[in-house]
Amino acid sequence: MPAGTGASYRSLGDLGEDVYKSTTVADQTQSTGQSVLESVKKAFSFASPKVEIRKKDPLIEDHRECVSIVSRDRNKMPAAASAEESALLGTMPSDSMDDIELKNIQLQFPELRYPTRDEKLIREERVETDKGTLLVAIHGNQGKPAILTYHDLGLNYISSFQAFFNYIDMRILLENFCVYHVNAPGQEEGAPTLPENYTYPSMDELAEQLQFVLGHFGLKSAIGFGVGAGANILSRFALVHPEKVNALCLINCVSTQAGWIEWGYQKLNVRHLRSQGMTQGVLDYLMWHHFGRGTEERNHDLVQVYKSYFERRVNPTNLALFIDSYVRRTDLNIVRELDPTRKKEGLTLGVPVINITGSLSPHVEDTVTLNGRLDPTNSSWMKISDCGMVLEEQPGKVSEAFRLFLQGEGYVVKAPRKLVTSTSLEVAPLSPTKISDYRLASLYLEICNQKSEWLSATIHITENPISEAVVC
Repeated sequence: MPAGTGASYRSLGDLGEDVYKSTTVADQTQSTGQSVLESVKKAFSFASPKVEIRKKDPLIEDHRECVSIVSRDRNKMPAAASAEESALLGTMPSDSMDDIELKNIQLQFPELRYPTRDEKLIREERVETDKGTLLVAIHGNQGKPAILTYHDLGLNYISSFQAFFNYIDMRILLENFCVYHVNAPGQEEGAPTLPENYTYPSMDELAEQLQFVLGHFGLKSAIGFGVGAGANILSRFALVHPEKVNALCLINCVSTQAGWIEWGYQKLNVRHLRSQGMTQGVLDYLMWHHFGRGTEERNHDLVQVYKSYFERRVNPTNLALFIDSYVRRTDLNIVRELDPTRKKEGLTLGVPVINITGSLSPHVEDTVTLNGRLDPTNSSWMKISDCGMVLEEQPGKVSEAFRLFLQGEGYVVKAPRKLVTSTSLEVAPLSPTKISDYRLASLYLEICNQKSEWLSATIHITENPISEAVVC
C-alpha cells in the first residue's frame, strides 16, 4: 500500500510481488487470519487506482508491456502518459479516407507501334523480271558488299527486317555493307491486289527472280539473309547459282516438302484468305508460324503489334497466292556427303551456312533436318533460348552471331576515323589470296601513316561470344 494518501504512483513490480507473496506463500510467522486480512487489504489498495495497460507498437519500441497508474487528479495528465499516447497516435492511421471521393476511372492504353518505312535511310526501286516486277529496298552505300534479304510468309522487308537492321549492333555493320531487301510479288506495303489471271511464281521461279535483282544493281555476288520461306528461296538460288552467293544466314529454314498436316492447314488458310479475308483462324496460324506457342505470356506487346499488322496491313488475296506457292514447294534434294572426292558434285550447299532457330519456334525440327543435310565443315547450327521469332525477341544474339560468322568468312571491317588515302581498304573479300593481299596492303598503310590518328575497329571476338546459345 502506498506510504501516504497523497501518493500518485507506485511501482507495479514491487506491488505485484507483494501481492503474489501474500496470496501464494504462507507466512509461517503470522497467523492464518492475519495473512488473509493483509491479503484483502493489499488487494483493495491495489485495485483503488485506475490502471491502464497498453501495448506499444512494435515499430516504436520492443514488445514489452508498459503499465502506468493514472493519478486521481484527472485534470493533470502525467508527462509519461502523454508522451506514450502521442507516440501511439503518431503510428496509428489517423487520416481518414472518408474525405476522398472516387468520381471517375479512365483507362489509358498506349498507342500501338506499327512497322513503318524509314524514308530517310531506305529507298525503293522496282525491278523488272520475267514473272512481273519486284520491289527492292536499298539500305546503305551501294559501293559496299551486298547483303540480300528475303522475308517470310505474311511479312515484307519492313515488318521482317527493318527493326533488326536498325538495332544498334547492326547499324555498325551497315557502315560496311549495303542491304538489298527483296519483297515477294504483291507482299510489299500497300500493294494492290494482283489480277485474277496472274500466275504466281513457284518457289524455284521466285529464286530465279533474284538473278534479275543482281543484274539490275550490277552485283556479282551477295550474302544471303533469309527467314522461313525467304530462307528456302535463297537456298534454292544458292544451289543453282553457287558463284553468286558468298554465304548464307538461314533462319527457320525448311528443306523438305510440306507434310500432310501443314498442307491441310495452309490450304484452309488460302481458302479463308480468298473468300473471307484475314480470319481469326488464319491469324492464329500466322502467329504460331512466327512465334510458336505461349507468346502472349512472354511478350504481350510484340504479339499485339504483329496481330494488328496482320489484320490491317496485309493484302489477304496476295498472301493467299504466296502461301499456296510455298505449300507446293519441292524438296531441296540435298544430302550430306562425307566423301571428300564427291563433295564437288553439288549434292549439298557449297557455300558457308549459319542455320539459326529459336528454342520456342515450331521449326526447330526442320532446322535440325537441314543441318543434317549440310556439309559440317562449312555450316553451323544455332538455337537461341527463350524465343520463337529470333529477329524480334533476341536481336542482340543474332546480330553478334551474324557478325562473327562474317568475320570467320574473311570480312574484316575497318572504320578509319580519319580518311588517309583513297585506296584504304574497308572490307576484305572471301578469297584467301585476296585476304593475304589485303593484309599486306593494310600493313603498308599502317606504316605509312604512323603519325596519323585513325581507328581500326574490327569486329570484336569475346571469350564466350554467343551467350545462352547452342552451337554445333
